[in-house]
Amino acid sequence: MVITLRAGTGQAEIDRIRERAESLGLRTFLTRGESRTIIACVGLVEPAHQELVGGLPGVESVVRISKPWRLAGRAASAGSTIVRAGDGPGAQFGGRELAVVAGPCSVEGMAMLRETALAVRAAGAGMLRGGAFKPRTSPWAFCGLGIEALEFLAEVRRETGLPVVTEVMDTRQVDLVAGHADVLQVGARNMQNFALLQELGRIQRPVLLKRGLAASVSELLLAAEHVLAHGNRDVILCERGIRTFETATRNTLDVAAVPVLKAETHLPVIVDPSHAGGRAELVAPLAFAAVAAGADGLIIEVHPRPAEALSDGEQSLAPDGFAELMARLRPFAEAAGRTLARPAAREAA
Repeated sequence: MVITLRAGTGQAEIDRIRERAESLGLRTFLTRGESRTIIACVGLVEPAHQELVGGLPGVESVVRISKPWRLAGRAASAGSTIVRAGDGPGAQFGGRELAVVAGPCSVEGMAMLRETALAVRAAGAGMLRGGAFKPRTSPWAFCGLGIEALEFLAEVRRETGLPVVTEVMDTRQVDLVAGHADVLQVGARNMQNFALLQELGRIQRPVLLKRGLAASVSELLLAAEHVLAHGNRDVILCERGIRTFETATRNTLDVAAVPVLKAETHLPVIVDPSHAGGRAELVAPLAFAAVAAGADGLIIEVHPRPAEALSDGEQSLAPDGFAELMARLRPFAEAAGRTLARPAAREAA
């Protein structure tokens, strides 16, 4: 149930409305927008509840929501959500500026991470990605440097000013990763790890939630609902391709999911063209398609020497390739009514 408040409703009236809704067994979430304020109510909503709440002072309208994603749905927010990951115009998801996150699949060392960060910042990326803990299909593959990599990411953030996006794989890692990163990524394999999602709802860090390998749009939205329902309103959805019968690409990029999600949810939606295509030459065209479809941003794998990468080198762009992509991306962004994010100039130490 969504309660829309009249313009000028005071805090005392808002508190009384929430108290009344909560006395009916509902949980309430307040959202203030530029033009209106709403109260989203979650729980078992009876038909009589609309009348009991609708007559209170300050209430403009009360609407029952039939879709199961009550907090992620568009009706649950006063407008599109903008998730901020740090300072500067390039460190937010969902605004007019296109968010671009770039960096290596795995942090392999301090020197390569610093080299990559400086290169992607120079090309226009607003945030740095890099895996510290890596979920690999084979237990014998490189699984990341762990805590050491987190320390490298934090140090490079201090040097470059780029906010950090990195993956968290386990409930036991949440506080550790949150202490070093600006955005906590949930990988495709963990999209329905509900214990992890609920734990991420507890912390006040943005969560980048990737779509599962065979997950429907509905399942992705309901996964986001777990984070939202536990108190964290800063969730970014990521379409990264799904597994189909097609073998020409690593995954099949569901471009149609972008406008579907944009219609269904107020949350930002970004696209990972690297994992979708699985080959470096496919990253740029898939990125262009994503932006044209309405994506709020991109997350792209970049490595200074892709042939030497310890993971996902075949889909990683070299710095020159990433700079070329960013230059070619600008007209697509402008055609979609976007601008490219510009990180604040800051020299490395």
